[in-house]
Amino acid sequence: MKNIEVFIALLKYAIVAGLAGAVGYLVRKRFAEAVIGSAEEEAKRLLQEAEKDAESLKREALVEAKEEIHKLRSDAEREARERRSELQQLERRLMQKEESLDRKSDALERRDNALQQRERETERLRQEIEVALNAQRAELERLSGLSSEEARELILRTVEAEIRHETAMMIREIETEARDEAEKRARNIIALAIQRTAADHVAETTVSVVNLPNDDMKGRIIGREGRNIRALETLTGIDLIIDDTPEAVILSGFDPVRREIARIALEKLIADGRIHPARIEEMVEKARKEVDAVIREAGEQATLEADVHGLHPELVKLLGRLNFRTSYGQNVLKHSIEVAHLAGIMAAELGVDARLARRAGLLHDIGKAVDHELEGTHIEIGVDLLRKYKESPAVIHAVACHHGDYEPESVEAVLVAAADSISAARPGARRETLETYIKRLQKLEEISNSFEGVEKSYAIQAGREVRIMVKPDKIDDAASIQLSRDIVKKIEAELEYPGQIKVTVIRETRAVEYAK
Repeated sequence: MKNIEVFIALLKYAIVAGLAGAVGYLVRKRFAEAVIGSAEEEAKRLLQEAEKDAESLKREALVEAKEEIHKLRSDAEREARERRSELQQLERRLMQKEESLDRKSDALERRDNALQQRERETERLRQEIEVALNAQRAELERLSGLSSEEARELILRTVEAEIRHETAMMIREIETEARDEAEKRARNIIALAIQRTAADHVAETTVSVVNLPNDDMKGRIIGREGRNIRALETLTGIDLIIDDTPEAVILSGFDPVRREIARIALEKLIADGRIHPARIEEMVEKARKEVDAVIREAGEQATLEADVHGLHPELVKLLGRLNFRTSYGQNVLKHSIEVAHLAGIMAAELGVDARLARRAGLLHDIGKAVDHELEGTHIEIGVDLLRKYKESPAVIHAVACHHGDYEPESVEAVLVAAADSISAARPGARRETLETYIKRLQKLEEISNSFEGVEKSYAIQAGREVRIMVKPDKIDDAASIQLSRDIVKKIEAELEYPGQIKVTVIRETRAVEYAK
């Protein structure tokens, strides 16, 4: 029963829902139809308004287009008028140029005709002149008895002789002026270099003096039966002179390094007070190390002072050894530094390699550091050392030439030799007195002049070279060679001198005439 009631209720609900849906559908359909009708009317209205607006815009566009066309037509007409005006001006210019070219063409034609007429006249005159010259030439040949070719050769020879004479005169004047100018400039450069390199020179000796606190110290230095002094002399190679000189001991030796080691060792022993062979050996070893350090420091300081860098460490050490080497009382290391400065200044003035000149100047006497240990001159030893430590060929060549043993092939080599002579010749640089120096040069010239056939001799390069002028009618070339050998033997036998002396015999024939 309940199910039937439920079913009836559901059916009622279904019927009501269906009726409601049908009513709603009808209502919506009528509303939609009303809306659609209203929209259609609005669309028709809008379409009519749009058609009116379009008609208005069309009329406005047509008016604007007509105005634009009118404006463009006006601009085109104006531009055409301007172009026509320009064309007319160009036509007038072209016509003027054509008229000008016509006038020029007429003038050129008239000038051409005149030139042709002148050429014909010139040709006629040339023929007349040629006929006249032939007649004159024939008359001259008849009068002089010479043909034209012979006369031409005679004139050419005369002119050539005159030109040669004038050329020789000009060359001699130029050479004289160049020589005077070169000597003047050389003096100025050398004077400038000397002024800019003002060095102090103190003559050094080959002995060292060690002061003692008292004379009793002499006995302690000698030791029992002289064992202390023998040990010191054996270890250092230096002679100790203990005499009546109060409170002083003299160290004598030609090796300055060993003498310096002995001096330092002896001063340490005196300060320590314990003097016996074992202590002496210990102090000598310490002194040797100190001197090695001093040598290295002196070499480094020399390279900095001379502005020379990149040297092999062994070369720097050898430079330091030169600080204990003297030449006629002149310290060789200071001399080398001075030569480096002089050569560098002169090279800079001449515009050549100043760095190379300074390097060669600093190393030019490097062979003197070990010349007492090796055979040969200090130049040969120095060249071998520089080759061993890979120095440049230019530096080696300059070092080899600084005493004139080899012919210099570079300006730097000449400057190093000049700087070496300047440094050695400074007043007070070397202990040799002026009187002794002059006597040695005079003796050298006397030996040279003692031979027959010698016209004049000159000692130059601070006595390192003698140049001998011989009489060419008495001494021939073969005799010149023998004469140089004889002079060398006599110099070696009679004269004492440092290093070596170069003997140059000069034989020449001169032809001299005077124009009056």
